[in-house]
Amino acid sequence: MRVNSGKYKGRKFVENKYQHIRPTTDKVRQALFVKLQFFLPEKTVLDLFCGTGAMGIEALSRGAESVTMVDKDARSVAMTKQNLKNMGIEQKVIKCDALTFLENCQNRFDLIILDPPYKSGLYEKVLNKIYEKNLLAEDGIIVCEHASEDEIDCTFFEIFDNKKYGNITLTYLRHKKVD
Repeated sequence: MRVNSGKYKGRKFVENKYQHIRPTTDKVRQALFVKLQFFLPEKTVLDLFCGTGAMGIEALSRGAESVTMVDKDARSVAMTKQNLKNMGIEQKVIKCDALTFLENCQNRFDLIILDPPYKSGLYEKVLNKIYEKNLLAEDGIIVCEHASEDEIDCTFFEIFDNKKYGNITLTYLRHKKVD
């Protein structure tokens, strides 16, 4: 796996040797960031369930101002830190449970990337916590990567796009528009 575009284009990520970490494919990562290419520059990003750090690093490569990367698994955090180090990038990587992080978070983010373990039941809990704590900037976007057969219950946000890539779907959310 490599960075698809931007400042770090072509740089290789550390080889993922862990079965439990499911990195976003190059194709899906490319599609997501092409869609957000004009939105992303100078934005603050939260990469929740960061895994290898590939999504956050791609965001930085394409102009994001900063990325906070969070994962509860020590192996994921170590791999993310190694990927950042190999590319000469300094960013916050936090070893913490997603819900605990959100509960204690004081920042608002322009882009929040959610890719929890599939079938974990975490999407709705995390989305509810993001809403409750007002962590999404007014014009912000949430991107949920999930299994195509799963639907995301987004009571507090509206879906403005949904794209399938085989068995993976990217669901794009934003604040509900007030009439």
